[in-house]
Amino acid sequence: MNSKNLPLTLVRGKQLYHLIYKRKVKDIQEFTQVPQAFRNELEEAGWKVGRSPVFNTVVAADGTVKLLLKLEDNRLIETVGIPVEDDKGSVRLTACVSSQVGCPLRCSFCATGKGGFSRNLRSHEIVEQVLAIEDVFKRRVTNVVFMGMGEPMLNLKAVLEAHRCLNKDVQIGQRMMTISTVGVPNTIKKLATHKLQSTLAVSLHAPNQKLRETIVPSAKSYPLDALMSDCKEYFRETNRRVSFEYALLAGINDSVDNAVELAKLLREYGSGYHVNLIPFNPIEGSEFRRPYRKAIQAFVSALESSKITTSVRQTRGLDANAACGQLRNNFTKTPLVTESDNLESESPNMDLAVTV
Repeated sequence: MNSKNLPLTLVRGKQLYHLIYKRKVKDIQEFTQVPQAFRNELEEAGWKVGRSPVFNTVVAADGTVKLLLKLEDNRLIETVGIPVEDDKGSVRLTACVSSQVGCPLRCSFCATGKGGFSRNLRSHEIVEQVLAIEDVFKRRVTNVVFMGMGEPMLNLKAVLEAHRCLNKDVQIGQRMMTISTVGVPNTIKKLATHKLQSTLAVSLHAPNQKLRETIVPSAKSYPLDALMSDCKEYFRETNRRVSFEYALLAGINDSVDNAVELAKLLREYGSGYHVNLIPFNPIEGSEFRRPYRKAIQAFVSALESSKITTSVRQTRGLDANAACGQLRNNFTKTPLVTESDNLESESPNMDLAVTV
């Protein structure tokens, strides 16, 4: 690069950054702060900005919005916007984002797994989900959870790139983001090296290896003892508390004995853990049932009596197919594309993102 052109290059970079991340402009020809010739050069070079179009929208009675986005290769992904108003009247807007098109892990209670797996998402396809939620709600997203379709740890490079962009460029605090995983060997150790301030949420769903294997098939390749050891090491490395997600399935893993066993497991591998209980959201064709409120409360009481910090996730958007994967599966019973699952764009992907 000619050193004489460097100041102009920096100016252009700052202009593009402002247009993309501050003004949220969606078309290069709308970059009116830069010369027309420069806009034409960007387009001729193959650069592009914008959003994947919204293929379908469902709004629940509680204000939760689920979007089905149509990607360049016609595949569909879900993202969910969840507004929550606190006692003081301020609204927290959480974006629940997908990291894959479908999911290969096929957890027995999950609608996404039943829909199969196509490919990993690219980092910009993750970031644009947050921007799409902001477009719908006309307000900033305050929290991001990587808990949508897919296993984030199987797409860790793109997830970390998206995490960085959301933090540095979209300006969402790291402590306002959560990365979820059902457990993939060696990835928790790798994540720990990045020393993020975000929360790690591990989908546990069972207090012992035998039961976990019936709920989470991938548990066979990542034994519970190994997973818990990695979580203990993660806390030592990052000083960040691990949160454990536990889907309550009536008659399967929701007994008081299960709760006592779970508390014993957590105490064995450290202290300060938090358990987030998720009463099962019914999905079409599933043999599982949602526990009665009395069973949920008994489970909570058993954990709290063992000094385990516990919360019960509030059910949101249940009337809008908001269980992960439900909405997409309605449309992918007859797939939109007939090409191979490995379909990729013939030309390099050159979506415009600027870091100054």
